[in-house]
Amino acid sequence: MSSNAISGMGTKCYRWNIGTGAWDVQSEITSVDGPQKTRATIEVTALDSEGGYEEVIPGLRKGGTVALSMNFTRGTFNTMNADFESDVRQNYCIVFPDPLLTTVEFEGYVVECPLSTAVGDKVSANVSIMVTGKPIVYDGDSGGPTIDPTGTDWWVTP
Repeated sequence: MSSNAISGMGTKCYRWNIGTGAWDVQSEITSVDGPQKTRATIEVTALDSEGGYEEVIPGLRKGGTVALSMNFTRGTFNTMNADFESDVRQNYCIVFPDPLLTTVEFEGYVVECPLSTAVGDKVSANVSIMVTGKPIVYDGDSGGPTIDPTGTDWWVTP
């Protein structure tokens, strides 16, 4: 059986630009990790729980974080650093290069924005975005609605 895996090459990361009313591609992203969704559990074990096993019920879900590793460019760093300095929730979108243009869209806050460099290496930035609310995963070819920061439906066209 042959694999249906896809290469990550061609994955795009966008940020909604309120000023222009359009998505801005974030350049020189070298890796995307996340969103790291998790779900809490609530322990409900009682003295009469069957077999002496702990019992749990589902608790709140968390959107987690999205980590963006990138080659330093002043434009992308300025955008992410401004988001870090701001208390305003921002809209982000990751579009994968699969045939369906699978898209993950989320709102969040930049919570880490460190730079790093070393002798003989490039200058890089590793940004962490804390997701607030539910990340939306959809099939880009379906024309389904996406995060709607302007109050009207729009569709990603990478």
